[in-house]
Amino acid sequence: MSQTSSPSRDRSPSNGTAGEALIKAKGLVKRYGEFEAVAGIDFEVRRGESFGFLGPNGAGKSSTMRIIAATSKRSGGEIEILGKDPDKSGPEIRAHLGVVPQSDNLDTQISVEENLYVYGRYFGLSRPFIRKKIDELLEFAQLEEKRKTKVEALSGGMKRRLTIARSLISEPEILMLDEPTTGLDPQARHILWDRLFRLKELGVTLLITTHYMDEAEQLCDRLIVMDKGKIMAEASPGDLIRQYSTKEVLEVRFGSERNQGLADQLTALCERIEVLPDRILLYADDGESVLEKVYSAGLHPLTSLVRRSSLEDVFLRLTGRSLVD
Repeated sequence: MSQTSSPSRDRSPSNGTAGEALIKAKGLVKRYGEFEAVAGIDFEVRRGESFGFLGPNGAGKSSTMRIIAATSKRSGGEIEILGKDPDKSGPEIRAHLGVVPQSDNLDTQISVEENLYVYGRYFGLSRPFIRKKIDELLEFAQLEEKRKTKVEALSGGMKRRLTIARSLISEPEILMLDEPTTGLDPQARHILWDRLFRLKELGVTLLITTHYMDEAEQLCDRLIVMDKGKIMAEASPGDLIRQYSTKEVLEVRFGSERNQGLADQLTALCERIEVLPDRILLYADDGESVLEKVYSAGLHPLTSLVRRSSLEDVFLRLTGRSLVD
């Protein structure tokens, strides 16, 4: 991957220290009518870390992010962002946030650099500052050659990088990314991950929601696993896997009609199993040895795969269902 510079960090609005809590939530609640999307959660986000919200659609991730972004009022509990209450100091908080929404909302009829310029003027930034910043951000996003290109002609990955670049025009302290790589191909995802790593190296605090376990493992220093508005667990990705899963997982397929019927027989061969509609997961520290036991028991799966445990296995352990359910 080519070496490019990262956008400068010319200002530090709150003059804080690394490791301090930029976001503090206690008993945070969000209701929509009688539906409780966020059910009394506690968490803190520290300066300079990459913090993740992992869970399936409907877990409460986006509702929590909207409260942090000071665009949705909480229904209960307490939250403090950059030392301020978002219900009372929304504009002041938003001035120090960069937001990357799930769906790109770029103006497709104007050029790449015009999108950045218009957004900079929206923040009241001076023209000389914006022009200098556009040069930095285009290099950072690897879009220099697309400067004059209309957004409608860009690929999905390019649009996503432009959306991130746009969110950095005001040099935010906290960058919020809601499902940042949804719909991108593997190459585009890895390029985007590289851009985010570079921001973290600069000290930008990242807030990321995702239902991709590999993304959470790659990007997050620490994360919370959410389901039905509640926090099921909180730790680093590695600590969560060590705490809630085994070293390896054996995936076997016998056909959907046979999977459930073999559950009892397979349970005796390993520490635990999970029966999914299309496959059975067998958890153990040595997946190959469990596979040998499966064949020794006279069972012959249609397919088999030994892999390391992931955050999806943690989620299965905590909730009994897949992240993509």
